[in-house]
Amino acid sequence: MQSFKNEFTYRSFLDSGKEEEFDSLFDNAVEKVKTEYFGKKYPIIINGEEIYLESELIEKSPINGLTLGIFQKGSKSEAVAAIESANNTFDEWSQVDYKKRVSIFRKAAKNISEKKFEFAAVLSFENGKSRYESMGEVDEAIDFINYYSNELERNKGFIRKNIISGTQSKVESGFQGAPGKEEKIKIVMKPYGVFGIIAPFNFPVSISAGMSTGAMITGNTIVFKPSSTDNMTMLTGYLLYKAFSNAGLPPGVFNYLTGPGSEVGSELSTNKLVRGIAFTGSRTVGMSMITQSYSLGNQMVFVVEMGGKNPVIVSKYANIDSAVSGISSAAFGYSGQKCSAASRVYVHNEIKDEFIKKLLEKVSLLKIGDPIKKENFIGPLISGSSLIRYKESVDEVKKSGKLHFGGNILDLGMGGNYVEPVVAEVSKDNILFKNELFLPFLVITSYSELEDALKEANNTPYGLTAGFYSERRAEIKYFLKNIKAGVVYVNREISATTGAIVGFHTFVGWKGSGFTGKGTGSKFYLEQFMREQSQAVVE
Repeated sequence: MQSFKNEFTYRSFLDSGKEEEFDSLFDNAVEKVKTEYFGKKYPIIINGEEIYLESELIEKSPINGLTLGIFQKGSKSEAVAAIESANNTFDEWSQVDYKKRVSIFRKAAKNISEKKFEFAAVLSFENGKSRYESMGEVDEAIDFINYYSNELERNKGFIRKNIISGTQSKVESGFQGAPGKEEKIKIVMKPYGVFGIIAPFNFPVSISAGMSTGAMITGNTIVFKPSSTDNMTMLTGYLLYKAFSNAGLPPGVFNYLTGPGSEVGSELSTNKLVRGIAFTGSRTVGMSMITQSYSLGNQMVFVVEMGGKNPVIVSKYANIDSAVSGISSAAFGYSGQKCSAASRVYVHNEIKDEFIKKLLEKVSLLKIGDPIKKENFIGPLISGSSLIRYKESVDEVKKSGKLHFGGNILDLGMGGNYVEPVVAEVSKDNILFKNELFLPFLVITSYSELEDALKEANNTPYGLTAGFYSERRAEIKYFLKNIKAGVVYVNREISATTGAIVGFHTFVGWKGSGFTGKGTGSKFYLEQFMREQSQAVVE
């Protein structure tokens, strides 16, 4: 079995004193994708066939409105055809030896790795991430594929064997535990069938690669739908398909379908040939799909992650500088458009003023602008609907709280929805402490007793990530024992709530943030895409 090793591209360049080379490679990739990728027509792909439709979708960059590609507007009929293709391919693909599947996926990871700078450049244009965020995401995609390949190999295709020894004794009628002949037992994990893969806009390479790999490497076939409406990330989805296809994945295993969720997504969650859904997105959409499917009597598997409202608690015994660094990164990296972003802070009242003062100093240094340029940390919001939500949230602060920083919409002369990060102080009962905003928006309140802060941190339907800063072991122990979230970090200076690393942290949502209690990058992840069968043979 191959050993698993994280990509860590930027870190490797930096540790080797080659940061300038990293930037040069990224800048060259930017110019290449402009001429070789952007502005072209891209098909949907069903059973390996490229299909062009009358209705089209135009994907533009949130950075400056540049047309990235012209895509097909698939409808219910195309969704049905893609599902049937995946269903027809399933029997043959599910019988492929797991070692063969692993070899295909390792080659797919290699294909992405060889073009990682191009993937990262396209991603930055597509959803407005900085070069560092984009490269980190592409690395994560490669890591997911390689990690799951290793897991399937390590578990030998998830097949276990055992024997019940025979006996010479006999009985006239059988019963539980009765003596009998030798039984050879095989416990086999088998794929379900067709999975719908519904990808998010904010991690359209890594999460898409992880969900798709989880389904396909275990023997399922998929219909993959990238984000295709208000927040379009269809081009990276197409490039992902090509990486798998060029690795030798048979036609019909990965069907690529762009189109609105109201038609394509709805068909995936209700069609009786679909045996499972892997979805990352809002809780509203996730729960709607689950409810719709089960109300029709469909016994469908859901592997979902549905957002968060992620708290950070800052103790009076915290290293304030570390807390400020970690919270600002987690709240404002990629403009807060991460399900794991820090969005609410509970700071001890004895250090609140000092904490806010240092936080404002830090935030004031964060540069806003074109994320393609290396000096900028905060890029544009993904869409106009995000801008509307930003305005409404700022108005809420002005009405019932204190605006410490930000709140302004910026005209940088390039189009795009650029805004200032917001640091606000509001009551713990304010709606801004309750609703997931997906914005560079941080709300703060104070507390006097850690028990009360934890109670408020847990007082949410979500349970994705959480952070804590304290140098008291007793407090850390108390936090870890009582916090109700799937991914927790303590005293993490690089980020308070974001940045899980494949093979080290698992990424799992509790409560309304998840469904199965099993996370990505986990030894349990692949098992969610399979069902167990016990086989007993007497020879």
